Amino acid sequence: MRSDYLFTSESVSEGHPDKVSDQISDAIVDLFLSKDPEARVACETLTTTQRVVLAGEIRGQGIMDTDGNWAPGIEAEIERTVRDTVRDIGYAQDGFHWETLTFENHLHGQSAHIAQGVDASGNKDEGAGDQGIMFGFACDETPDLMPATIDYSHKILHRLAKDRHSGAAPFLEPDSKSQVTLRYVDGKPVACTAVVVSTQHAAGYDNGEKEAELHAYVKGVVAEILPEGFLSGDTVWHINPTGTFEIGGPDGDAGLTGRKIIVDTYGGASPHGGGAFSGKDPTKVDRSAAYITRYLAKNIVAAGLATRCTIQLAYAIGVSRPLSLYVDTHGTGTVDDNTLEQAIKSIDQLGGLTPRGIRTHLGLNKPIYRKSAAYGHFGRTARGDYFPWERTDLIEDIKAALG
Repeated sequence: MRSDYLFTSESVSEGHPDKVSDQISDAIVDLFLSKDPEARVACETLTTTQRVVLAGEIRGQGIMDTDGNWAPGIEAEIERTVRDTVRDIGYAQDGFHWETLTFENHLHGQSAHIAQGVDASGNKDEGAGDQGIMFGFACDETPDLMPATIDYSHKILHRLAKDRHSGAAPFLEPDSKSQVTLRYVDGKPVACTAVVVSTQHAAGYDNGEKEAELHAYVKGVVAEILPEGFLSGDTVWHINPTGTFEIGGPDGDAGLTGRKIIVDTYGGASPHGGGAFSGKDPTKVDRSAAYITRYLAKNIVAAGLATRCTIQLAYAIGVSRPLSLYVDTHGTGTVDDNTLEQAIKSIDQLGGLTPRGIRTHLGLNKPIYRKSAAYGHFGRTARGDYFPWERTDLIEDIKAALG
């Protein structure tokens, strides 16, 4: 690893068109899991000017029968869920309005050929919902055990959204993006060299005193988020660098589910297997295995066994057991990486890291996903049923397995 360098990560807000799509897709996942915890969902969302389109494959009791017929009233619930999600984000604009947008539902029954590989039957355990590789990561750069650049980028936009919803910053509109560049010395972040914040705004906040007010507000938020001493006279600021940002969200650009996978994970500080999370039920290992690898990596770092940890799992569709488990502590581990791999495999409550074992241990068959669909799936606070992969309750089990 290099010890002295600059590194940058970006985030996008809940009002970004791709994140609007992610939140709608996960709201549909939550709706279906609330009716059937074993529901199968693969929901893709397209958002554009005054239009939301759903497509994908589904299956579940109280949702759709085996002949592909919708359960009574469910289609109206789906549309209401979509409109409520858009309303909650804050879109009531001429170009994208929760109440007047055109809605299309093209969800249909799950392929029988996929179902036969995934479902448990006879002596066959439930298989992975797809093939793929998944990575989890943790490091000691922040209290959340996340890379600092993505952690601060998320927190800046989350604060903007909080102030917009509360009325503390009435000039803000839902769409925004952030980018934070930090200087690392001896592998640790020590200073912020550049900040980019582009935020949709009310009319008139692109010049004169109103523009100055917006800029001062953004700088104040960033100063509260970043550690003391990180900002200096050498920090380069780019606030709405294009000038005017009144047209935004799906009216300004089309959005699709799953296009912000690096924003969703570690901001580029860790490898990514390529699969998106939103819109997928937890039998899809794109989602559940990415969560368990984060959980394992975070517990290893929280246990003091490493300051930096990457974990990979790999699966084949229809096969329950992972094909491989890989642990890399990047030379920071207090025990050998192979020893950590063997310790993880020996922990019974992880269920062999099968899809069902992961879902059972983390409690993933619940309507908990819409909250994860903006401001990152990782580095969040585990509360109740939400963000269980952020718990650090495996520390003693790992230590015991190490002997």
